[in-house]
Amino acid sequence: MFKKIRPFIFKFSPEVAHSLAIKTLKLNLISSSKAIDSEILKTKLFGKNIKNPIGVAAGFDKNAEVYNPLFNLGFGFVEVGTITPNPQYGNPKPRVFRLEEDKALINRLGFNNSGSDEISARIKKNSAHGLLGINIGPNKDTKNRVEDYLKCFRKFYNLGDYITINISSPNTENLRDFHNKNELEELLDAIHKEKIKVKSNIPIAVKISPDIENNKIESVAEILNKYLVDIAIISNTSDMNRGSLNNINKLEKGGLSGRPIENISNHLIRIFYKLLGKNIKIIGVGGVDSGKGVLEKLLNGASLIQLYTGMVYNGPNIASKISNELNDILKNQGIKNISEIIGSKN
Repeated sequence: MFKKIRPFIFKFSPEVAHSLAIKTLKLNLISSSKAIDSEILKTKLFGKNIKNPIGVAAGFDKNAEVYNPLFNLGFGFVEVGTITPNPQYGNPKPRVFRLEEDKALINRLGFNNSGSDEISARIKKNSAHGLLGINIGPNKDTKNRVEDYLKCFRKFYNLGDYITINISSPNTENLRDFHNKNELEELLDAIHKEKIKVKSNIPIAVKISPDIENNKIESVAEILNKYLVDIAIISNTSDMNRGSLNNINKLEKGGLSGRPIENISNHLIRIFYKLLGKNIKIIGVGGVDSGKGVLEKLLNGASLIQLYTGMVYNGPNIASKISNELNDILKNQGIKNISEIIGSKN
């Protein structure tokens, strides 16, 4: 059905189409699509059972409006945000571009969201029906980015199942400076102390850039281990890697997502898996739109995966589709559970 209506949807700008998708989900106009109930796909994270390893990446449900309808579509978990302390419009429009021949998007949204007050109130009113991650970041015009992360942490530490510290968006100027040793240590030390102060055990995730310089990978991994981070999310959108793209929109400034960054993400997952060991879980992101794509990320070291662009091109039933494909692949290989194959390429 989606293939038939996609040409009509794609007549709208990407942001208008996204707004329509959010409204449709809020009104429950999309039929539930239960993912296959299979022991092969079931996993656990932080003591919670997850029916499959396929999640929605931050960026789709920025304002935490439709996470429960997304669970109804068969996703194993959902991450909302990125949320900043104060509401912000983001960058000027147009700021999202389809690259249809490349199965990709470029966005320069700039953390557009309704702000921590409104979004925290919404989450309090709507208990999540599954594992919920909350992605936080600083306002564009803030004078103290570390304090912005702390403000958001205080708002959300008792509302989600994990908090993601987003240091990897290419659309907030100099945000990726947090990949530097001193900046990352300062940030994670502040978060660690705040956790102790409020007596919280909420797991912390850090979202890493796909464009991280090779000479920073090892130090980032060391700092994640030092501050007992629970999850590394690898990776985000890329402001590089345009050489092989076909669509004219490749010239637009912003973060590239989708099929073109799949191999980049997989390579980085494999490197971090070797450095982090089994103490820190990896959520793999980048270019996933099939069961085979999920399998590659699991083999490279991801315990869970997230997608967004894949849903834009394949429709709302993608979680069910991928779950069935992945289950068939693993069943044919005699795999009893996905935990058996995580990192087996290393």
